[in-house]
This record gives sequence, structure tokens and C-alpha cells, in this order.
Amino acid sequence: AERALQALAADTGGFLEVSGEGEVLYVFPEDYRAKLAGKSFRMRVEPLVDKAKEAGAYLARVSFGTALVASIVLVYATIIAILSSSSSDEDNRGRRRRSYGSTMFLPTDLFWYLDAGSSRRRRVEKDKGMSFIESVFSFVFGNGDPNDGLEERRWKMIGQYISSNGGVVTAEELAPYLDVPAPAEQTNSKDDESFILPVLLRFQGHPLVDDQGNILYRFPSLQRTASSKGGGSREYVGTRWSTMSSGIEKFMEEKPWEFSKANALERAMVAGLGGLNLFGVIILGNLLKQMTMTPGGLISFAAQLFPLLQIYAGSFFAIPLFRWLLLRKTNNDIARRNKAREERAQELLSPEPSLRRKLLSARDMAQRKVITPGEIVYTTEKDLLDQEYEVREWERRFKKLESD
Repeated sequence: AERALQALAADTGGFLEVSGEGEVLYVFPEDYRAKLAGKSFRMRVEPLVDKAKEAGAYLARVSFGTALVASIVLVYATIIAILSSSSSDEDNRGRRRRSYGSTMFLPTDLFWYLDAGSSRRRRVEKDKGMSFIESVFSFVFGNGDPNDGLEERRWKMIGQYISSNGGVVTAEELAPYLDVPAPAEQTNSKDDESFILPVLLRFQGHPLVDDQGNILYRFPSLQRTASSKGGGSREYVGTRWSTMSSGIEKFMEEKPWEFSKANALERAMVAGLGGLNLFGVIILGNLLKQMTMTPGGLISFAAQLFPLLQIYAGSFFAIPLFRWLLLRKTNNDIARRNKAREERAQELLSPEPSLRRKLLSARDMAQRKVITPGEIVYTTEKDLLDQEYEVREWERRFKKLESD
């Protein structure tokens, strides 16, 4: 029942209260049923959404870079076709070449650029750079979440900290590893420790109340160890907290998002090709408007695809611009969470008197069950026949426990 209450409270935004008799109460919001239904729906949908994201990301990564080259070739080939089909005589062709001289050489410039870009890419690949397809996708869409696996790292750090302190800790000690507001930003009651509920559920812990009315949290499954090193000593409170947890990070730090992992040369190449494509689409649009005859063949095909070419050319720069603005807000939020966790960790270095008493109480209640070699009755290191004596000894102890 206690595990079920912890799960319900964690999923619906519940919190803990302590009665005058020292009983721990679980308090739920009035709309907890609606919140629970929404959580259940998200849990069913999330696996399907994750698979769809993986498939969509792969297709986008392959198609977006390929579409850039295809768009450039189609746009400038159509421009050449339009200019060639509109010529009537040698003088007109000469005048048209002088009029559109810079445009006529753009396809040649494109092939030269692609060749030069290919040479540069080969040199970059030798330096372990990105491929052309990867650099295009990285410029437009980025490289994904830099904090992938953050939750696994969070739980590992929390488990290590609880175990190193004898399985009994306070909420303030775990706050540097969780998403909590900074002390100055906390608008609700300072005694609100509902953020600890997912930790209780994860490590099968339970709250308890000491003689002073403080809520502490015990995790029996993290009190058993095969090593006698470490332990929750009273001296490891306050200024010596950093010494006690020297093998554990003081707080969890998130990495900021990068706009693109492509180097400067790769980004310049991709932006140049994107600009070349956008310029060609603008020129092609003007030429299509000036045409008086009905187009056919390649020109007709490009005219039908022209709206898509416009969308692609515009989104090639609109998406990175929007993503850059979004990353600024995301990184500001990450910096704020990191700062809040760091401030929570600093509170443990110089705790105020009430927090110090609470930490000392947790160290007093800490227990560590060290499993010594003398308590081992079976091991897979040796054959079962070689452990006949140990088996008989194990049976004797088991029967003695039954009789008791």
C-alpha cells in the first residue's frame, strides 16, 4: 500500500504531511483522478511516439541533405532551359548573354563550388568531420539532446549518495540532484518535500519522523553492502560534507544545447549552398512570371514543383533561425536549473542550525549492513560438490531459524 501511495503521489502531484502524533500522511489534489488518467495515456502513447521520432529523424536526415543538391540542380537547369528556349537569333543570344551573364555562369560556379566543397569535405573527413548529409542536417535541425541518458545518470548519483550515507538521508541532501527551484525562488512552503516522492518509489524507500519532528527518508535496500568503507558519520556534516562525498558529484549538471556540432567550414559550406539555392529560386520565379509561351518538359515540371522549391529554400534558413531563438530559452532554463542545484549543494556546506540538526539526526539513524565473507554460505566460484560442508551448514542454520 505504501508503494502504491508513493506512485500515486508522484504521478498526481501529491505531497507529504506529518500529524501531531508523528504519522506521515499522503495528501492528493482534488483533480488527482484526471491527472492520473492523463499520465496513463502518455505512458501508452510515448513508446509509439518515440519509434515514430526515430524513423522520422532518419528519413529527414537522409532526405533533407539530398534535397538541397537536387533543388540546386533542378533550379539552375531550369534557368538555363528558359534562357535557351527564349533565344531567337544570334544577336539576341549575344545580348541575352550580356544581360544575364552573371546568371549564365551560376551553374558552372555551382559545379566548381561542389567540387571544391567535395575536396574540402575529404580533408575534413580526414580530421573526423561530418559528412555532407550530416552537416546539412546538423545546420538545419541540430544534433539532438546533449543530455541523453540524463535520468540514468541522475538515479545512479542519487543511489550512490544514499548508499554512502547509510541509507538514511534528508530531502535537502537529494535536492542537488533533482529539478527543484532555487531557495530564493521557492514560493510555496519551505517544508514541501514532494519532490522526493519519485526517489522513494525508485529505491523502495519510506519516510520516517525523528524525535524533533523532522522528516527523514530510509532506503533499506541501499543499506546492505559488501564493503566496509564509508558510512554516515556525524562528523561528516557541514564543512566536511565535500570530503565525505569526494567520490560523488556534488550536484547534477546539465549540458547546454549546441546550435550545430559541424565546424565553421562545414557550416559555411552548407549556408553557402543554401543561399545559392535561395538565390536561384528567386531568379527562377522572376523568369517564370515573364514567360509568355506555355512551358513544357523540364520547365513545366519545375513550374509545378516551384511552390515546394520556395518552401524548401525558405525553411532552410527559417528553421535554424527559429531553433536558434528556441535554444536561447532552453539554455537559459538549463542554466537556471544548474544554478538552483548548485545553490542547494552550497547549503549543505554551511548548513543553518535547523538543517544541521536534521542532518545529524539522519546520520544517527543511518545503518549499514556489511555482508562479511564469514556469512557467505554459497558461491558460484566453486563446484557444488566442493561445497558439501557449506550446504549442510546452510541447512542447519535454516532449520534453526525455522525452529526459532
